[in-house]
Amino acid sequence: MLAEERQQVILSMLKTSSVVKLQDICKKVTCSESSVRRDLQLLEEKGLLIRVHGGAKVKHSLQRELDMTGKSLRNVQQKSSIAKFAAEQIQDEDVVYLDAGTSTLAMIQFLHSGQRLTVVTNGVVHASALADRNIRTILVGGELKTTTKAIVGIETVNSLHHYRFNKAFLGTNGVHPRFGYTTPDPDEAAVKKTALDQSEKNYILADESKIDQVSFVKVAELAKAIIITNRLPKTVLDQYSDQTTIQEVSI
Repeated sequence: MLAEERQQVILSMLKTSSVVKLQDICKKVTCSESSVRRDLQLLEEKGLLIRVHGGAKVKHSLQRELDMTGKSLRNVQQKSSIAKFAAEQIQDEDVVYLDAGTSTLAMIQFLHSGQRLTVVTNGVVHASALADRNIRTILVGGELKTTTKAIVGIETVNSLHHYRFNKAFLGTNGVHPRFGYTTPDPDEAAVKKTALDQSEKNYILADESKIDQVSFVKVAELAKAIIITNRLPKTVLDQYSDQTTIQEVSI
């Protein structure tokens, strides 16, 4: 296989999984590690990916955000395991905030039908799924964002100030030891920040593709929430361990 063909295969792999391992690439293109490393170096120089220890990850734009369909196709297994663990943290009689996003949406399938909860959400799809499970749901008002199906804006922020939550579960586009939790949209960032401020205990659901990423708008410092993620290398975890609690989930 020619180098150009190998590089196209690598980019195709990154479209379906935001992080790819060197060994998986070698198996896919039936090539030596040294050749693949050269390919990764060339692709990084072109600004098409970021090399990491043992592989590569997608290079994200600070302001670019996928729609709900695009997000739902990424890291499906990781999100499901993370969502299951997150749902297990919810107890009867909790008042919960559920952020719009595919990671939090995946939690709903693990909630018991008719469970004694009150869930406040800014996700239209989330509200519908919760109602289907006969769970008491409050959908906040505001402007509907067409890409992520999230309700945002000053009306949403004002609505959230009327509530207090036992627990809040949020997604994020970036988790970084220096820049904290970040997202591309200032309106969504304002909603997330308010929800965190109104909650006793906060959880951020972030698969490995979000770790060490930085987006346009800062939501909060790492210490504001517990991070639920899949198992990461110790070298990565050491960067975060002194700033927040990390719950690792086996995939």
